[in-house]
Amino acid sequence: MKKWLRLVSALLIFALAGTLAGCSSSAPSSSSSGNTAADPQKKLVFGVAPGPYGDMIKKAIQPSLEKKGYTVEVKEFSDYVQPNLALANKELDANLYQHRPYLEKFSADKGLKLSPLVSVPTAGLGIYSHKIKAANDQELKAALKPGDEVTLANDPTNLARALRLLDKHGLLTIKKDIDPAKASEKDIDQNPYGLKISPVEAAQLPRTLDSVALSVVNGNYAIAAGLSLSSAVIKEELADDLKNLVAVRTEDLDKPFVKDIKEAVESDAFRKVIEDPAGIFNAFQKPDWYRTKWNVT
Repeated sequence: MKKWLRLVSALLIFALAGTLAGCSSSAPSSSSSGNTAADPQKKLVFGVAPGPYGDMIKKAIQPSLEKKGYTVEVKEFSDYVQPNLALANKELDANLYQHRPYLEKFSADKGLKLSPLVSVPTAGLGIYSHKIKAANDQELKAALKPGDEVTLANDPTNLARALRLLDKHGLLTIKKDIDPAKASEKDIDQNPYGLKISPVEAAQLPRTLDSVALSVVNGNYAIAAGLSLSSAVIKEELADDLKNLVAVRTEDLDKPFVKDIKEAVESDAFRKVIEDPAGIFNAFQKPDWYRTKWNVT
């Protein structure tokens, strides 16, 4: 009996030693697999507002990201508010629809930590009319009547931007003692043509053209509504800080996927799509970095 117990004990010790040895020998293999970190974020969701920037992502940015192993989804929102809220809430990884002043004011007002990444070619504001036939600002002013209504975006940054455009072309003047970047309809100094100024939601501006004399329409909404940018009576010349940009969460600025997005925008593949004469983007106004890098106007 004692011999039997000694035999069983020996077998158990042998088995236990083998198990420990197996665990020890497998440890390097586990460490080796651990050297291959989990793949970085490989699905990217971009937010856009109605207009051409969803197509810009799909045609000019997405292909370069796909070559690096990403899948890309574009989610369109109906206004200028939700894309930033969704980005802050981590429903999106980036968005493309706004300029720097809008991003900075919106982020400050809402307490969001969002940052600009890289600017892109942009369609500027245009003053459009379905009721007045005019080729320039002089013909337009000659055709205006007191009480003619002008619609423009009601968000503060684009409202001020539209008022500056009207001021620049002599349709009205804004007060000299204010910050023109913060001008509102209350800051109109002179209104020599007796225009009725009506701020409305930016997305609705093209729809107002059938009922008002003029509308100052953001480029993305003009394109979304089927308006030709060249049909604007007056076209805005964009300052560089009014060119649209890719925005990301500030906490993500140093992450690999953000660097890959920036590289995609700065790539030759992006430039080729933008400069394609058969596309819509070649008429967009280019940011300074783009004009310098590619030596274009």
